[in-house]
Amino acid sequence: MRESDLLRHIYTRSDDLAAAFGDVLVGPGDDAAVVRTSSGDRLVITVDQLVEGRHYDPATDLDLVARKAIARSVSDIAAMGAIPAFGLATGLIPRGYADADDLFDAMAKWARHWNCPLIGGDIAFAGEGQPLSMTTTVIGKLDPAANPTLRSNARPGDELWLTGQVGGSFASGWHLRFDPRLAAGLEASKLPRAAAIDLSDGLGRDAARVAVASNVILEIEAAKLPISHRAKSWRDACADGEDYELLLALPPRPPEAKAPPINTAPTLIGPVGQVRALHPGESPTATITDPHGSTHDAQSLGWDHE
Repeated sequence: MRESDLLRHIYTRSDDLAAAFGDVLVGPGDDAAVVRTSSGDRLVITVDQLVEGRHYDPATDLDLVARKAIARSVSDIAAMGAIPAFGLATGLIPRGYADADDLFDAMAKWARHWNCPLIGGDIAFAGEGQPLSMTTTVIGKLDPAANPTLRSNARPGDELWLTGQVGGSFASGWHLRFDPRLAAGLEASKLPRAAAIDLSDGLGRDAARVAVASNVILEIEAAKLPISHRAKSWRDACADGEDYELLLALPPRPPEAKAPPINTAPTLIGPVGQVRALHPGESPTATITDPHGSTHDAQSLGWDHE
């Protein structure tokens, strides 16, 4: 079974959660869940895995492994327009692994760095020679005035923006050193409406997820993309994944506007495309127009694990 098929099954199974459980505001299908506490606060909750040999090379420096284990989940919090608050971590440790203390010390350090201290977790041991595997849960908070930047918030006419380069993340080592774009997410959450997604599986596939959630078409222009020099082509840049930038769909600016719609560091790049309504008979998706003017379906450009 492909990851996309399993996710569709989970989304369908869970589509009644908000109605059945009134404090579940956002369930499966976004970068994180949103729940309401008895005091009215809104918590944003996400969990991510990090598996040796799949998400990082076994020879990677231990501090960078720990950094990525925390940062992946913090990036999901950023994509929802929230602020990190707490964290939980688990480790499935191969028998005989000698660096467990150093690994968890480093994870605790990076969790504090992003203001989500590890307050608990779990440890289990696998057979010798099995890959090291970690999960990190991060719980964030939404400001009372914030509007969560849901994938379903894109509307026809919106402009598409990026927080940084795409492509070549493994070749450059960016997937180990990226900074979750918390400031951009927070600024977007101040708008009446904004859509965002954390680019982990590739710009093409992740853009299509926004399109499906919002029932629109996302049109991206390859010539306007900030492509890393480590990417071999625009197609690879859209498929490589592990960029951990945000793709944002923001309301259109006035015609005379020159600056990006939100003020954040680093400065938003774009617009790299736009959102349009579906034509009769169309299904929601993302497209990419190459530098020669040909249009390509983007949803196959990215990771679909099986």
